[in-house]
Amino acid sequence: MRILIQRVKTASVSIDGDRHSAIGAGLLVFLGIEEADDASDVEWLSSKLINLRIFDDGDGVMNLSAAETGKEIMIISQFTLHASTRKGNRPSYIRAARPGRAIPLYEKFIRTTEELLGRSVSTGVFGAMMEVNLINDGPVTIIIDSRNRE
Repeated sequence: MRILIQRVKTASVSIDGDRHSAIGAGLLVFLGIEEADDASDVEWLSSKLINLRIFDDGDGVMNLSAAETGKEIMIISQFTLHASTRKGNRPSYIRAARPGRAIPLYEKFIRTTEELLGRSVSTGVFGAMMEVNLINDGPVTIIIDSRNRE
């Protein structure tokens, strides 16, 4: 399971021209799920996400987490995070989980993040063609993969 986290001033997702959800200052999280992922990946990655200290404290040092600051979180499914570009120029998505496997883990990731955070998060729609708009804050962009646990 892999997440790409962007610290944002605002973010929104639209589907078919209609705004589906939006957040103010917080974290925009793109979530990629692969076939080998399971509930332990969800638990570890959700905890890592909400406790990651990437918001400034009073001294301007990135020392606070989303859990501590009350910042908002938006989670968007993103199978292309598992693209392989080893052969040729066309990415392969063979490692990305199929919907039957990915959807329950995506939903569990959302529920677990909400439970650990103590409030709801915004989302996209799994499998939908989405337009994501954001204003980066920093910019701060971090990739975390549950296979590496670092």
